[in-house]
Amino acid sequence: MAGAAPAPLRIVHVDAERGFSGGEVQVLLLLEGLGARGHHSLVACPAGSGLETDAVRRGLAVRALPMRSDLDLPAVWRLSQCVREVGADLVHLHTGRAAWLGGLAARLAGVPALVTRRMDRPVRRGWRTRLLYRHLTQRVVAISTGVADRLTAGGVPRGSIAIVPDAVDPARLQARRPRAEVRAAAGAGVDEPVLLAAAALVRRKGLDILLEAVAELGRRGPRPRLWIAGDGPERAALAAQIHRLELGDRVLLLGQRDDVGDLLAACDVFVLPSRREGLGVAALEAMAAARPVVASAVGGLAEAVVDGRTGLLVRSDDAAALADALERLLGDAALRARLGAAGPARVAEGFLPEQMVAAYERIYRELLAGRGKGR
Repeated sequence: MAGAAPAPLRIVHVDAERGFSGGEVQVLLLLEGLGARGHHSLVACPAGSGLETDAVRRGLAVRALPMRSDLDLPAVWRLSQCVREVGADLVHLHTGRAAWLGGLAARLAGVPALVTRRMDRPVRRGWRTRLLYRHLTQRVVAISTGVADRLTAGGVPRGSIAIVPDAVDPARLQARRPRAEVRAAAGAGVDEPVLLAAAALVRRKGLDILLEAVAELGRRGPRPRLWIAGDGPERAALAAQIHRLELGDRVLLLGQRDDVGDLLAACDVFVLPSRREGLGVAALEAMAAARPVVASAVGGLAEAVVDGRTGLLVRSDDAAALADALERLLGDAALRARLGAAGPARVAEGFLPEQMVAAYERIYRELLAGRGKGR
């Protein structure tokens, strides 16, 4: 006789970011996927944050709370009360500040906690790392082997680390406008080569190196157009660099866009020249949309993009190497087609939302079973 199906779980997710970026997209994908599997999730986040706005729009359960610092003790108390009120089985922490506030709150409420780490920054050894990863949380999820290696180097026991890659939803990347229309709106001709970068305008994304590479291509002969979708603190510096390199007629800073599917369908090559990258969801999106990728061989990005199969990997901070790879792709339509065509299959190997959600569900069950609370 088959055993009864496991009971649904009640999970409080904590995200302390006021802005909205790739990590928050992953939280929403996870919440929706868990809901489809019958679990009950509530996300605690700052009032007025991008996550609160989007979660409410999608009909997800939200608790808006002030989270002013890593040691905001009133926030810890409010979070612990929230965990008790909803009868949570566990707490899932999604950002650095959330790890401290939510980890302390889970400890107060007497429920287990796990934390997802998405950044590939070094983890410092010391009492803070031991407290967070050995006492306040019981499991750590890294989104790539590169992130897991950073954690291990910082003294986090490898046995407490699981790897669950972030995910992309190909259905949300379908183009809504004709390719020619999108290109014309951005001043690109039907047959002009177009490069696309979609990233936050921050130094670690290496967009300054990309501009140097585009300038180098112009000196060699090819003069592609470059679209940069995204916003951030480096916008003014990048605009000044575009002017200095005399690229104003070729490079567009598009700002934050909600039509990435259209932009991907309209470009020829996607570029992500990051200096550091936990995984590189933007590159996964490009692969899901069957676009060839040129990316830096750093962190999880070098795991997501398979060199010679779905794209070309180059050294970070090397404008000449980046220009070489771009020149090779722009001059070889057959290679572009082959690399692009392999992208969707690569994404299906472990980067789909249902795969991510199933992996987290297994970790939740294992964590609860280890505490004698298996259901």
